[in-house]
Amino acid sequence: MVSSSRWQALVLGIVVLTVMQVGQSSTVAAEQNILLWPAGAPDAKGDKPDDKPNLTVFVPPDDKANGTAIIVCPGGGYAHLSLDKEGKAVAQWLNTLDIVALVLDYRHAGKGYQFPAPLEDAQRAIRLVRTNAATWKVDPSRIGILGFSAGGHLASTVGTHFDQGNPQAEDPIERASCRPDFLILCYAVISLENNYTHMSSKKNLLGDNPDPELVKNLSNETQVTAETPPTFLFCTNADTSVPAENSVQFYLALRKAKVPAELHIYQQGPHGVGLAPNDPVLSTWKDRLADWLKIRGLLKPTDSAANERK
Repeated sequence: MVSSSRWQALVLGIVVLTVMQVGQSSTVAAEQNILLWPAGAPDAKGDKPDDKPNLTVFVPPDDKANGTAIIVCPGGGYAHLSLDKEGKAVAQWLNTLDIVALVLDYRHAGKGYQFPAPLEDAQRAIRLVRTNAATWKVDPSRIGILGFSAGGHLASTVGTHFDQGNPQAEDPIERASCRPDFLILCYAVISLENNYTHMSSKKNLLGDNPDPELVKNLSNETQVTAETPPTFLFCTNADTSVPAENSVQFYLALRKAKVPAELHIYQQGPHGVGLAPNDPVLSTWKDRLADWLKIRGLLKPTDSAANERK
C-alpha cells in the first residue's frame, strides 16, 4: 500500500515535469508521457512497458488551452493500438482547436490483458486528468473521451460505466469521478451481442466463452441512461468491419434517453480511416466535430483560460 504522502509526491512530480515541458517551447505543442499508476497498475502481470498504461499529453502552444481536454483512445481490435494514425495525429489536430489532448496507451490482448484492464485504464485516465486539471489549464467539467473502432467501444464503455470516485481512497486520484463530460465515437464498436458486432474485438476483450451477462453489460447500446454524456458519432455506410448499426443503435438509445447526440454516416469510406487526410469528403468529419464542440461551448475559453491569455 502506497501512503497518501507518497501518492502526493508522485503526482507532484508529474505536475512539475509537465510544467517544465510546457515552458520549453512556445511554437510547438508540448508532449509529455506520464504513467497512469506510477506505483504499478492494478492486476499488472509484470514490470515491463506493456504492463504500464500511460498517457501522452499534447498541450496547445503559446498557452492557448481553452479549458477543454480530450482523452484519445486509438483502435486496434483490443489487440494492438493505432497510436500514430488514431493517436498522435488526432491529438495534434485537437491542439489546433486549443484543446489539451491526451493519447491513452491502454492495456489489451496484445499486451496480455483482457477485461477489465482496458476499462480500468480509461477510467483512471479521466480521474487523473480531472485531478490535475489546473496543471493543464483544464476545466474539470470539460473532460471528454474520443475513441476509434475498439477504442470507441472503450470510450462508450466509460460513458456508460462510471462512478463518482471513492472519497475514502488513499490515492487522491481515485477520489475523483471517472464520468466523462462528453463522448466522441468514431466508427466505434458498440455492441458485443448482435450479429453486427466486431468478433475479433469481442474475443480479444472477453475471451472465447464469455459470460452472457458480461457480454450484455458491455453491449453499450443497452446501457445508455439519462446520465450518459452528450455524444458525437461518425461512421461510414461502406464499413464492413464495424457496420454502421453499431453507431445507429447507440444514437437511438441516446435519443430515447433524451441525451444530446449527433450522428454522421458517410456513404463511402473503409474502416479505420483516422483523420482521412486523403479523402476530401470523409476528412470533413473533423469539421463536423469542431462544429459540434463549438455548439456545446467547448471551444470557447473558460474564464480562467481567458484570463491566462491576458
